[in-house]
This record gives sequence, C-alpha cells and structure tokens, in this order.
Amino acid sequence: MRALQKLDAAVHRFLVAHSIQLLRTAVGLVFLAFGILKFFPGVSPAEEMTIKTTDALSFDLIPGHIAIVLIASLECIIGLLLITGRFLRIAVYLLAGQLIGILAPLALFTDRLFNGPHNAPTLEGQYVIKDIILVASGFVVASTLPGLVPGTDAAPSTQQRGQPRTDWTER
Repeated sequence: MRALQKLDAAVHRFLVAHSIQLLRTAVGLVFLAFGILKFFPGVSPAEEMTIKTTDALSFDLIPGHIAIVLIASLECIIGLLLITGRFLRIAVYLLAGQLIGILAPLALFTDRLFNGPHNAPTLEGQYVIKDIILVASGFVVASTLPGLVPGTDAAPSTQQRGQPRTDWTER
C-alpha cells in the first residue's frame, strides 16, 4: 500500500509540473494542423462551414476565398503561439475571438450540424463540438497566466512544485 501511495504522489507531482504545458502544446498542434488544412482548397472538412459562417457574420462582405485564408492564418497563429509558449496572452485573446466563429454555426446552422440519425451531430457538428473543447482547454491554459489571479503576480506554474496555492481561496 505504501508503494502505491508513493506512485500516486509521483504521478501527481508529474501532472502538476507538466500537464498544463502538455495541454497547451496539444491544443496548439491541433489548431496548427486544422489551420494548415484550410490553406488547401477542398482538404478541410470544415471549409464550407467556415466560409458560410464568415459570410453570415460579415454580411457577405468578405469573399469566401479570403475568409478561409484569414481563418486558416488565425488558427495557425494561435497554434504556433500555444506550441511555443510565447505571447500566450495574445494567443488567449485570439482564442477568445475565435470562440465567436466557433459558436456562430451553433446558432446559424443548427439544423445542418445536427441532422444525423436521431439528431446526432454530422461531421461538421462534431467539428464544432471539438472546437468548443479546444477553446475550453485554451482557457484552462489561460488560467495559469500571470496576473489572472487577483493579488498575485505569478502564474501557478511558477510556484514551488507540488505545493498548493493557498492564497487562491483565502482572498
């Protein structure tokens, strides 16, 4: 039993030390990969939905071929910032803006996203659901940035490893 407790403690220390960085990198890789796909016409399964959503949000002011390049660039920038860990605050703000584009199809094209058997999500619907999870993961990463915790100047990851932050709940 003692060995199991030691193993549990070691796993916990590893997770505390590395899980946010792993999450940030994984989310960044997914954003980069899906962003790159959008640069190649007909390759991304979300290309048509991306163009239709941008058309609706911009009142058809942004042509589809330009919209897809802008969205692809935005996703690649977010991905690269998350992967490198540089300018994370900018990445988080871009991700917050991306959330509008991610959630818009849910309001604008609900019938198209959930018209599978028994209203199951279509491939496009699954894509939107995946994006919601990615943005939520990005916000978890954002919660560790310096200055986001009132009264502190350091992110939780800069605390002593394995030591809980007691000032989060005491303030």
